[in-house]
Amino acid sequence: MTRTAHTVGVTLLGLALLAGCTADHDELRGWMEQQRREAKPNVPPLQAPKRFDPQPYTTAQAVEPFSTQKLSVALKQEARQPNSLLAAELNRRKEPLESYPLDSMSMVGSVNREGQPFALLRVDNLLYQVKMGDHLGQNYGLITKIAETEITLRELVMDAGGEMIERPATLQLQERAR
Repeated sequence: MTRTAHTVGVTLLGLALLAGCTADHDELRGWMEQQRREAKPNVPPLQAPKRFDPQPYTTAQAVEPFSTQKLSVALKQEARQPNSLLAAELNRRKEPLESYPLDSMSMVGSVNREGQPFALLRVDNLLYQVKMGDHLGQNYGLITKIAETEITLRELVMDAGGEMIERPATLQLQERAR
C-alpha cells in the first residue's frame, strides 16, 4: 500500500465516523424538557428580620473615656506614684550614650586596665570607652558585666500592664571583615 493510499483510507474512515455522529437529537432534547418540567425547586422561605430596639445612650453626661480631661487626671496620678525602678533613673544625670539606641552601637573590643574591665564601643564612627556601672541605650540600660566578647546590660522597659520591669540585654563583639 502506498503512502497516499493509506492517507486517503484514514481520511475516508474519519469521515465515515463523523457521519455517524450526526444522528437526530430530538429524543435527547425531549427528555431534557421533560426533566426540566418535572423538577421542582425546594427553597425554604426566608425568616423575617428581628425587630431592632434602639437603646438610649445614658452616659452622655459622663466623662468621655478618651477626653484630655481624663488623660490629664491619669497622668497626674501616675506622676504622684512613680515606679520605684524608674524613680532612681529619673533623678540622675543622663550619660552621653543614653541618647543612642542599642542597635546603633557595636562593641569593637575590650581591655583590662588596673584589673578593671573596659569595653570599646563604636557609635556614629566614634569610639567610646565604657565600664561597669555606666549607662547606655534609650531604655535606661546599666552595664552589669563586661566580658571579652560581650557586654551585659540591665534595661528598664514597660510591660503590657504598664509597669516598668527589668530586662537583660547584651552587646556582642563585632569583628570586622578584613
